[in-house]
Amino acid sequence: MKTPQYRVAVVGAGPSGFYAAEALLRAQKDISVDLFERLPVPYGLVRFGVAPDHPKLKQVTAVFDRIAAMPGFRFVGGVEVGADISVETLRGAYHAVILSTGASLGREIGLPGESLAGNHQASDFVGWYNGHPDYRDLAFNFSGERALVIGHGNVALDVARILLKTPEELRQTDIAAHALEALSESRIREVHLIGRRGPAETRFSAKELLEFDALSACDPGVEQDDLPAKAFVIGEGFDSERKASMDVLERFSRHVATKERRCLFRFHLEPVRFEGDERVRSAVFRRNHVEEPSGQSVTIDTTLVFFSVGRRTMPIEGVAYDRSGGVHANQNGRLVEQNGVVPGLYTCGWSKRGPQGTIGTNRACALDTVEKILIDLDSLPSPEDGAADRLVSSLGRRYETPLDFDAWRLIDSAEVARGRAIGKPREKFVSIDDMIAAARTKGIAC
Repeated sequence: MKTPQYRVAVVGAGPSGFYAAEALLRAQKDISVDLFERLPVPYGLVRFGVAPDHPKLKQVTAVFDRIAAMPGFRFVGGVEVGADISVETLRGAYHAVILSTGASLGREIGLPGESLAGNHQASDFVGWYNGHPDYRDLAFNFSGERALVIGHGNVALDVARILLKTPEELRQTDIAAHALEALSESRIREVHLIGRRGPAETRFSAKELLEFDALSACDPGVEQDDLPAKAFVIGEGFDSERKASMDVLERFSRHVATKERRCLFRFHLEPVRFEGDERVRSAVFRRNHVEEPSGQSVTIDTTLVFFSVGRRTMPIEGVAYDRSGGVHANQNGRLVEQNGVVPGLYTCGWSKRGPQGTIGTNRACALDTVEKILIDLDSLPSPEDGAADRLVSSLGRRYETPLDFDAWRLIDSAEVARGRAIGKPREKFVSIDDMIAAARTKGIAC
C-alpha cells in the first residue's frame, strides 16, 4: 500500500474531529488521518452530551460513520493524549496535529457556598445520565422536592426536562441504567430554571420550550414576581423565532398548574450566595430588572442546584491555555505560545472557539482550521517515514487498546442488542472495561 505523503493526527472523536478528518481527506492532497480518542467509543458530544430524549440529533452519527469509511481514515480509540502519549510525541510522528478536545468542564461562578454538597455542574449531570465512564459513579440528592438550574441555555433545558420526566418517559430513551434507576426514585417535583436576563434576551426556541408542554406529568410556568411591566412586549427588532418563543413564554406565564410536577421559568435573578452547613439548603438571588435594578433579594429553598453557566476545555500538558476563554490558546485555529505560533499544532471545535453554536457549526469551524493546515503543510517539518504507523503499533503492544472502528461497531451492536432486550433503543456500557470486553469478542484492534 502506498504511503500517504502527509500524515495528520486529530485528537478527539467528537463532531469537530470527524469534520476535520473529512475536510483533510477531501482535500486535493495525499493525506491520511488518524483520529485519536481517549475512550474506546467515538462521537463525543453526540454520545455523551445530547439529551437521551433527542434521538433525532444523534442521527448525525451516520455522517460520522461515512467519514470513518473514507480511504485514509483510521480510528485509534482508548488512547489519551496528554497521559498515554504526549502531544510532543504526536508532533514527532505526524506533519500536523489538530486538538478537537471539546469543552468538558463546567465553569464555576465563584460565589460563597458554591462548594456545598448538593451543588453540581450541569455538565457532570449530563455525563452521568448519558453513561459517560468518568461520571457514572456520581451521586445526586433527589430526596428534596425542588431543584434549581442556574442558566438559560440548551443544557439547562435538558437538565430540567430530564429531572421532570416520568420513569415511563425516560425508559423509552437510551438513558444510562443507573440514571434511570435513581431518577425513578426521585422526589423532585419542581424545577426552577433561573436566568439573569429577561424573556426577551433568552435564546430558547419555541420548539425547545414546547417540549415542556408535552411532558406527561409536568406543567410549565413563569414566575410573575420576577418580571417588570411589559416583560412580554415584542420589540421591533425581534425576528420570527424570537417572537414565537416569547409567545410561548407569555402563555406559560398564564398557565394554571394541574399536574404533579412543575417547571418554573424565572428571570432577572442574579445568584449571590448559597446557604447551608455542609449541604446546600437555599440559594439567594438579587432581582436585576433591566429597566430599573431593584437590588431586592430573593431566597429559594432547595437541596439540589445545577450550574449551567458555560463550559471550558480541559487543559493538556504541554499546550498553552487561554484561561479567560477556557480554550487552547490559538489564533484562528493555529495554536500559540509565548514565542508565537506553534508549527504543526492546531485546534478546532469548542476547544478553539468555546461552547458556541450547534453540532453542525463545528463543520465550518473545522474547515477553517483545515484551510490553515493546507496553507502551512509544505512548510512543516516532515516526520520519519512510517513514524505514525510505528507509534500506533507501539500503543497496541503497551495497552489493551487502541481499538479501531470495527471494534466500535462491535460495541455498538452489543449496546443495541442489550437495549432491545429491555425495550430501549440502546443500553450503553458505562465502564471502559466493559466496552473493551465487548470489542474483544472478535479480537479487533489497531
